[in-house]
Amino acid sequence: MAQVLVRQLDDAVVERVKRKAAAAGTSLEGYVRDLITRDAQDDRAALIEKLRALRAAQPRQTSDSTETIRRWRDGERDDD
Repeated sequence: MAQVLVRQLDDAVVERVKRKAAAAGTSLEGYVRDLITRDAQDDRAALIEKLRALRAAQPRQTSDSTETIRRWRDGERDDD
């Protein structure tokens, strides 16, 4: 597993995060790990949602290839 070291955090910020961790019943490390993990998942969820929206916006093309195959079989190949 990877490790991350964050330098030069304001002392007041660290104290607030420690209080939030304590209120959540977890350690500072566990709290920050959960924050980072959730943030990464949110990005993934946002990407998935964006891809779903793009897919929904694309027109569905349904075609029956029977006629094309029949024309090709009969020697009427047009390059369309």
